[in-house]
Amino acid sequence: MMTFTTRPELSGTFGMTASTHWIATAVGMSVLERGGNAFDAAVAMGFALHVCEPHLNGPLGDMPALIWPHADAEPTMICGQAPAPAGATIARYRAEGLDLIPGSGLLATVIPGAFDAWMLMLRDRGTWPLA
Repeated sequence: MMTFTTRPELSGTFGMTASTHWIATAVGMSVLERGGNAFDAAVAMGFALHVCEPHLNGPLGDMPALIWPHADAEPTMICGQAPAPAGATIARYRAEGLDLIPGSGLLATVIPGAFDAWMLMLRDRGTWPLA
């Protein structure tokens, strides 16, 4: 018995995609259907999510990914989490008169890692060019 859902059912005979938004999922499935691999599909879905759900997944956010391609002996971590800027040193914060690193504001800002992580995945594991 089928139950009601507000999301379309997607199925495939050679691959599958899933994300937090149905449009991104459909974009990923489209990439697979046109010959892209799983990493091409993941990157395309990530970029679609930048538009569909920028509050959850945007180019100025984080993108940690644990991947395990079939041919690899072990998984690989792509760490697209935001690093601190080079100028964010203890000496700099003390020079500003701070005893603790602030939790918000410009002095707490990090360098976004999502875009670079998607580009790394596409470069190292994808088969499609960025365009």
